[in-house]
Amino acid sequence: MKKLKLPSEVVYLAAIILLAFSVAMLTSVDFGISMIVAPAYILSLVVPDLTFGQAEYVLQGILFVLFCIIMKKFRLSYLSSFVTCLIYGAVLDLFRLIPLFNPTITPPGSMDLWARIVMFILGVPMSAFSIALFMKTYLYPEVYDLFFMGISKKYRIKTAVFKTCFDLFMLALGTTMTLVFFKKFVGINWGTLVMTIFNGTLISAFSKLLDKCMVAVPIFKSFASHFDLDEPMPKVKCSPYVREI
Repeated sequence: MKKLKLPSEVVYLAAIILLAFSVAMLTSVDFGISMIVAPAYILSLVVPDLTFGQAEYVLQGILFVLFCIIMKKFRLSYLSSFVTCLIYGAVLDLFRLIPLFNPTITPPGSMDLWARIVMFILGVPMSAFSIALFMKTYLYPEVYDLFFMGISKKYRIKTAVFKTCFDLFMLALGTTMTLVFFKKFVGINWGTLVMTIFNGTLISAFSKLLDKCMVAVPIFKSFASHFDLDEPMPKVKCSPYVREI
């Protein structure tokens, strides 16, 4: 079968839009979101002046500085991961203006149960598909991903091991924040466990499907050459340990 050739930059933007939409959807359902984005969501609830997207800027900005310190170097190409964060955060906030996703109009968890279940069933694979799309482009995904990919390569730590440790840290951070500020679980629920279990499998399946039917080709090939890490970026089809939303 002849593969469909798509510009990497278009695939990258599509991944951001789908990711932001799925996060907005899953947040409104209130069955629990990924341990990775939970701290930013909780921060946006604790600090009313911060939107969900802006809270992502704060946390990923801190993580980016920490990443550069641990890597003991800075590359301009690294900034693309924070640019991804900026675009994603802005698109996420735009989607959360939609009445169905706007917490001031439709409080999370206030919809009929059947609607929440349908949205959750749609949102989980949509987020997995968006991550699979990200992995087909040369542009870096968000800082979360760059952090564990870059550090695990530089210090030759098994990606799966480091990713697991990173996930556990984010889970501990989110759990601590929600219990300290709300005395109950907010943003972390049984849906978080479901996504943790199934996201890797879904992303791997979507990645294999994309490999069969499409190929992402950079429009700016010389620009794309600056985005290699010290070693080739791991492929999703070889490891399911990628970010879960």
